[in-house]
Amino acid sequence: MSNQNKRADFAAISNWIAPNTQVLDLGCGDGSFLEFLQKQKPVHSYGVEIDDSRVLSCVQKGLNVIQQDLEGGLALFEDNSFDTVVLSQTLQTIHQTEKILREVVRVGKESVISFPNFGHWSHRLAVGLGRMPVSKSLPYQWYNTPNVRVLTVTDFEKLASNLGLKILDQCILHEGRQVTLMPNLFGSLALFRIRRA
Repeated sequence: MSNQNKRADFAAISNWIAPNTQVLDLGCGDGSFLEFLQKQKPVHSYGVEIDDSRVLSCVQKGLNVIQQDLEGGLALFEDNSFDTVVLSQTLQTIHQTEKILREVVRVGKESVISFPNFGHWSHRLAVGLGRMPVSKSLPYQWYNTPNVRVLTVTDFEKLASNLGLKILDQCILHEGRQVTLMPNLFGSLALFRIRRA
């Protein structure tokens, strides 16, 4: 997760998490979301992060964190170990997308996935003009981006269907506001609540 203190998706994800439940945040970064969540409601939360400095930041905040590379899977966790597994703005950085999604829904009774929507009109325009998009939701240049995948709202819906995942809810945002009209075109950040069908 980003090291920003506040992100538009934090509140939306938090709304989908019930109090007094077990939450696992995969790719938790510096623990900003877990810290935000714990201020909102009582939860039993854990994070998984690979980066040394971010793991240290989580520990300094008093968060439970495990240092692990998500690409290796989640064999450490049993089926339905958590009420909610969060993969926030991390999916596009994963090489083995299908594998991690299968693992996320195996480990969590429900899962929340968020990602930058590459289908936003400004991104389409940038590509149409011959440039890779750079925006608030995609702040990196093509040569230094951690993103290894580009996906849209429609792409994720299709992949979820192919993997036999049930979409329970979705929230598409742009600059912190929910987008309901043509969300794949006007939304820059997509959030999905899913589980195994």
